[in-house]
Amino acid sequence: MNKLKTTICAACTLVLASAGTISLADSSNFAGPYIGFQGFAAGAAVDGKSRETGSDGSTQVNTTDTVTAGKATFAAGVEAGYALPMGSMFLIDVGASYTSGEAKLQHETDDSLGSGNVTFKVDQFVTFYIAPTMALSDTSSLYVKLGLSEADIGVSGDIGTPSDLRGETWAIGTRTVLDSGVFIRTEAGYTEYNGISTHGKGGASGVKAIPTTTSFAAEPTIAYGKVSLGFRF
Repeated sequence: MNKLKTTICAACTLVLASAGTISLADSSNFAGPYIGFQGFAAGAAVDGKSRETGSDGSTQVNTTDTVTAGKATFAAGVEAGYALPMGSMFLIDVGASYTSGEAKLQHETDDSLGSGNVTFKVDQFVTFYIAPTMALSDTSSLYVKLGLSEADIGVSGDIGTPSDLRGETWAIGTRTVLDSGVFIRTEAGYTEYNGISTHGKGGASGVKAIPTTTSFAAEPTIAYGKVSLGFRF
């Protein structure tokens, strides 16, 4: 993720440094409302752990549980927004996107009965964004995006359901608009969500019961690449 952050910052610096050398760009070609349909490839990285509090209430024992994220997945989505000109070369693009994809995060215990196994399912991704944009030519532009993202979360296993995820999205991308109004957008970015935190419910009996003294935590980050095809009105 640090490499992607560095790339985004470097792109911002390059755009600002080259602003005075681009004379044929026209921001009006990108201005106005738009709608697009997206294809995603995304993968999740997770730093997670579980912890069991001792019966005396003071001793905490870290278990050997691990957290794994699902393989890279492909999903579809939709976006809509408005690009407002801020001069002959610059625009402010504001909008929202929705993706119906799903990611699964799983805690796997070393218990032979698997009584501590739990799964978090994350889906229904929504992002509200602002994207400062620079027109590189009459048809091509470069932008950096900052977004506020939300996602629903569900669980399986004898644990409580945590609050839905919220986080920040950073991305860099290009947008090419044809004379007909059709555009193609390519983008790479990542979303850092707030941590997931929950604990066992302490089921009445059975090997699937997880004590209330056992807690689970994970900090998911999703990296993605996407291509959008849409129309500027």
